[in-house]
Amino acid sequence: MTRPLLQVQNLRIAFGKKEVVHGIDFHIQAGEKVALVGESGSGKTVTALSVLRLLQDARLSGHVWFEDGSRSEPRDVLQLTQRDVRAIRGQDIAMIFQEPMTALNPLLKIGEQITEVLSLKLSLRRTDAISRALELLTLTGIDDPQRRVNALPHQLSGGQRQRAMIAMALACEPRLLIADEPTTALDVSLRGQILDLLDDLQKRHGLAVLMITHDLNLVRRFADRVLVMENGHLVEAGPVAQVFAQPQHPYTRQLIDSRAQRDAAETPPQADAPAVLVAQGLHVSYPVPKPGMAGWFSQGEFVAVKGADFSLLQGQTLGVMGESGSGKTSLALAALGLIAHSGDLRVMGQSWSPRAAANKRLRQQVQVVFQDPFSSLSPRLTVEEIVGEGLLVHAPGLSVAQRQDRVISALAEVGLTGQEFPGLLQRYPHEFSGGQRQRLAIARALIVEPVLIVLDEPTSALDVTIQKQVLQLLQRLQRERGLSYLLITHDVDVIRAMAHQVIVMQKGVIVESGDLESLMVRPRHPYTRTLLASAS
Repeated sequence: MTRPLLQVQNLRIAFGKKEVVHGIDFHIQAGEKVALVGESGSGKTVTALSVLRLLQDARLSGHVWFEDGSRSEPRDVLQLTQRDVRAIRGQDIAMIFQEPMTALNPLLKIGEQITEVLSLKLSLRRTDAISRALELLTLTGIDDPQRRVNALPHQLSGGQRQRAMIAMALACEPRLLIADEPTTALDVSLRGQILDLLDDLQKRHGLAVLMITHDLNLVRRFADRVLVMENGHLVEAGPVAQVFAQPQHPYTRQLIDSRAQRDAAETPPQADAPAVLVAQGLHVSYPVPKPGMAGWFSQGEFVAVKGADFSLLQGQTLGVMGESGSGKTSLALAALGLIAHSGDLRVMGQSWSPRAAANKRLRQQVQVVFQDPFSSLSPRLTVEEIVGEGLLVHAPGLSVAQRQDRVISALAEVGLTGQEFPGLLQRYPHEFSGGQRQRLAIARALIVEPVLIVLDEPTSALDVTIQKQVLQLLQRLQRERGLSYLLITHDVDVIRAMAHQVIVMQKGVIVESGDLESLMVRPRHPYTRTLLASAS
């Protein structure tokens, strides 16, 4: 075997007195694709950042040997001066960050951000740098690169921003590319496109790639070898096919077995159950400015949902699939009575009224669980205040003691008790993990005894093992309470685990609908087939 491009030996990372990575060893060969997997807090991202010395206030020890090709012997990155490390960053080792919207400068055009790298690292003249930026954007397959090069980050879609990030990373033709969850924020079909792009670029340029991810489907599809981290320890490593077929460590087996699964104890909803949510000709639109001088005098219209027809029965889950911009979130907001709409939309036989006071009863019957529990829970309120807030509106006659009893009961129902979390009611959201915060959000929705809960990507921000736990909880609550769910997601595995009926949306239109089994096994519309193929 030739000398590795990157050799990590006994790497330890500590913040203050707490060590978070405990003496790990691994290597990457030139041209190899390696996946580093593990849940949040496992140490995978700090390990990747340490390769480029991008960790602030961290104490690093061990060795990170890198073969930059300019010397006869590899150099230890941890022993280099800051000046030498800056010379390696972007030129020999480049990085694609998880969220391009926060990684890109919002005030600079995409072309300016790429040319900045070329000017600093390769000392290219401005005209040559602009020409090279266009070449790179074209290489990444971005549509209309002549126009995108002059766009600001917010003017691009998620997939376009990620392609721009890849163009920046490839600007100096690095030998090692570190990709930190490069597809997490993207729709399923865009994930496939980005993976295909990285695979093509890796083969074309002979890149070595270190992929940081918790998506095991991505690992199966992309990587040659996989490294598994748990609590700062490297617990397993080997070829992807071997590790997935015969995992040796219990944690690896746990990750592989954490794919969303349908509850075996599920009771099928009754065919004659009453309809909880019915839409006929549902239409949602937003005002948008017209281009040019016409925008001074009138507004245009963007139609987000076009004539949608669907129904949701009691005890049933209706899954809504589609990419970003398909209209699924606008449909959910209409069901929640939070945006204006036309057509007929009824919850428990009642339409949303333009008068807020008339909707009070419906507000109790329809609740929501949002995608990101950390941003949807107030950091200034205690658990008791967050979960019990709905009772102040919908059950104002309860005494303080009665309200507290209801809060404790709702928390226990989602698996949060004072025995496990001393002082539970007086804690704040930041004192809980992501999965525990999502349980708080579910308890907040349950406490007013709703009939319908809108689930907006309820597990996309969670690790795979936590996703499985939350989905099992939601299925148990549906079985015990007879709840109906309107499930908004782009995760096909979640649809398979939760939904009874499915509608597929594309550009505001329901292009296909039907029961779960027929739609998954015999999809009729090409767009549905594309979504399912991208998720496999």
